[in-house]
Amino acid sequence: MGFDDINRRGIVLLGCGKMGSALLRGWLDRGLDPGAVHVRDPAAPDWLRGAGVDPDAAAPADPAVVLVAVKPQMMPESLPAVAGHGGGGTLFVTIAAGIPLARFEAALGAGTPVLRAMPNTPAAIGRGITALIGNAQVDEHAMALSEALLAAVGETVRLADEAQMDAVTGVSGSGPAYVFHMIEALAAAGEAEGLAPDLAMRLAAATVSGAGALAAESGDSPAQLRENVTSPAGTTAAGLAVLMDPAEGLPPLMRRTVAAAAARARELGG
Repeated sequence: MGFDDINRRGIVLLGCGKMGSALLRGWLDRGLDPGAVHVRDPAAPDWLRGAGVDPDAAAPADPAVVLVAVKPQMMPESLPAVAGHGGGGTLFVTIAAGIPLARFEAALGAGTPVLRAMPNTPAAIGRGITALIGNAQVDEHAMALSEALLAAVGETVRLADEAQMDAVTGVSGSGPAYVFHMIEALAAAGEAEGLAPDLAMRLAAATVSGAGALAAESGDSPAQLRENVTSPAGTTAAGLAVLMDPAEGLPPLMRRTVAAAAARARELGG
């Protein structure tokens, strides 16, 4: 689906920080008319005018979409600015972690189509993944329009139930930070074995980046790829014996990590 309806009716972007900017750049690269974009952000970035987006332009009365890209903690003070578009034919898409559909329905009025989305930071380079779930008012056309907007920064997946969103937040929403920390830890371990800091970081970052790309593009499962690297009684097997320890290795640590992030997402939604 293209952006014809949005180019005709307009889109309001509430919040233009890192994720809002990443989305907007992706839309413009895919042919969205800059004049159709109406940004609501007191700290709108300077690059908007150079891209043809007027941050001072008045919002249309009946935009096709309002995309809410402010932090959850800012929602009470920010959402009233666009609440007047609720209750009609405007689709609301929110990327705020933890805030359930019911809270938006209560704030925007009955009959408002609302869709929750959870992108992640690789969206900044077009390699994100976004999970989507809509309320009962989101029909197939609205879902396809949302997918077109969010596919501008990576893959999209549909969820079967809103209850899955907290787990998505713990896995892919927060997940890039886990991977960044893994790079830090891998580099630090290399330093401990005698590598210079710059060399250790370069090796760690390239290894994680390359392995991720191979996992995404090879067609083999991560388990198969792991086995392909592991020779019996070799160096990789020795390292994996530590990392895969069922009591103290990576599996139980990741379970606790994702559970903690998902629990915090539920707290934010409470």
